[in-house]
Amino acid sequence: MPDFSSLKRETRYGMPAADQILFNRYYVIGYSYYFRQAKWALEIVDPDKTDVERADNFRSDYRVPQMFRADLADYRNSGFDRGHLVASANQREVEIQNSETFLLSNMSPQHPDLNRRIWKDLEEAVRQLNAKKNIYETYVLCGPIFDFNKLVKTIGSEDDNGVTLPVPHAYFKSILTENDRGALHMWSFLIPNQASNKPLKEFRVPTKQVEQYSGLFIWEGLVGVKIAKEKNKIRKMW
Repeated sequence: MPDFSSLKRETRYGMPAADQILFNRYYVIGYSYYFRQAKWALEIVDPDKTDVERADNFRSDYRVPQMFRADLADYRNSGFDRGHLVASANQREVEIQNSETFLLSNMSPQHPDLNRRIWKDLEEAVRQLNAKKNIYETYVLCGPIFDFNKLVKTIGSEDDNGVTLPVPHAYFKSILTENDRGALHMWSFLIPNQASNKPLKEFRVPTKQVEQYSGLFIWEGLVGVKIAKEKNKIRKMW
């Protein structure tokens, strides 16, 4: 994998491999041709919020070859949401920034009660964390998890190649913050793609577990770097 750390701020602490890397203006996607969706999405949460409205302009990403990309028809009447990986509310400084988050390469089939509840709660908790005065930057890496010991559901009509869009069994999110003293803190979550009334803290897992389930090397640029212990006032957010 080439070293992209000097090209994009988001990749400063490394990024996993993927079939196709999609460099957007404000975030990076690692796309999977096999799953027809992102393997991971990497962003720096934007602290500069404005009055930019949510774009809601969902659309296919034509940078992805046609045989591998998802389309709006895949989600129609499927019972699953077009779930954001990079949250729309994280990128709202300028219109194009928010609009980018509605590319279908940034979407994954999420159960409505996941997308609109606990996943949304986690996104909001990340924004609250990023808003703390001592936080310099907040990096977020997230993506789908497939368990091949279980049946994989699919949505969408079969295309000419008989290919549909597989539904993930779970999602991961790993948050890395750098504070104003240069100290790094990390939190990782693994959440099933289903309804849940459990608190966020119940889904906290070691980052190694995320790597084992996802097959991705998380924050590889931090190998050998000391990660500070979490402070109680931050731990309470989860």
